[in-house]
Amino acid sequence: MTRRTTSDEERKLFEQTFKEGRPIRAVAPKKAAAKKAAGSGPSGINGATQERLRRGMVEPDARIDLHGMTQQAAHRTLFAWLATAHARGHRLVLVITGKGNPRNDENAPWMMSPHGVLKQMVPRWLNEPGRR
Repeated sequence: MTRRTTSDEERKLFEQTFKEGRPIRAVAPKKAAAKKAAGSGPSGINGATQERLRRGMVEPDARIDLHGMTQQAAHRTLFAWLATAHARGHRLVLVITGKGNPRNDENAPWMMSPHGVLKQMVPRWLNEPGRR
């Protein structure tokens, strides 16, 4: 197999292009990979942890059930419990709020809402300023 020799014209073109220091073809910048929805909600859980939770591969360090509590009692209990869980070094906790109180009174305030009061209020409480 014999090597082809370059002509003077090819050599000059190469040297000129090399001196210009720009690519022969425009190189499109690579797009950043799309991030998973890290905060697919106000939970603050990253995508990988959220996926492992969804698949049942990770267990919460602690859990609290607020069923049957009034809004005021649930607020006090939740924040006292969260302070204790934080002091113990728990990083992942589960807060169970329930579905609300399904009484027969259709004009009751909790029946006007598609979700229970605690299910609505707990995320609000956790997102209040000074709670992080």
